[in-house]
Amino acid sequence: MDATLRMKECDTMRILVVEDDRLLNNTLCYNLDTAGYVVDSALTKSAASNFLTKQDYDLIVLDVNLPDGNGFDFCREVKERRPDTAVIFLTANDMESDMLKGYELGAEDYVTKPFPMSVFQKKLSVVLGRLAKQSGGDCYEDGALSINFSEMTASLSGKPLVFTPLEYRMLKILTKNPQIVLTRQMLLEKLWDADGNFVDEHALTAAISRVRNKIETEGQGRQYIKTVYGMGYMWIGGTLK
Repeated sequence: MDATLRMKECDTMRILVVEDDRLLNNTLCYNLDTAGYVVDSALTKSAASNFLTKQDYDLIVLDVNLPDGNGFDFCREVKERRPDTAVIFLTANDMESDMLKGYELGAEDYVTKPFPMSVFQKKLSVVLGRLAKQSGGDCYEDGALSINFSEMTASLSGKPLVFTPLEYRMLKILTKNPQIVLTRQMLLEKLWDADGNFVDEHALTAAISRVRNKIETEGQGRQYIKTVYGMGYMWIGGTLK
């Protein structure tokens, strides 16, 4: 487990493991507890729901197939209660349809069983790193692109950028969810919810195009927004082309 994560997030990071395989559940809980996280364990959907009524969690490690229900339904329940709770799905199905459904519900990542613990720990480190960034204020800064969402100001390599209110809202959603596939439907719903105004597919496509033209200039040679064909968009944070 990354030492930086252990130092920074473990003091308050609370994780719920929902997995009906006792051996895997115990193994996950042991590794998380050893790393210093506060961990609760549930073998069923009903037990997990009981935990949820008493405690909020930063992250839920969730099996898709549970003896008394499915993880998708529980994920929906979690997101309705606390939308910012991160979810990592555990599944025996390496099916694109299942993955897409999970991402549409707001899952952070998928781990296909069986898996080595090193793979799970790596994915966990990435997710917890995202959570740390999301709680790190109302700004984005990567050395080239700088955005202050509170003041609605931005610059690229020191040169001022002008974004519309819709573009600022879209950029905030993307930058607060780095390396996560956000489906077009998810973006539309989040943008609509932001101030009650309806945003249609055409407006979203146009906004993505305008933002790309402003921040992905030829001189910079960086890509910020990746199109995941058939799914949506992903913020990749200024990766060199």
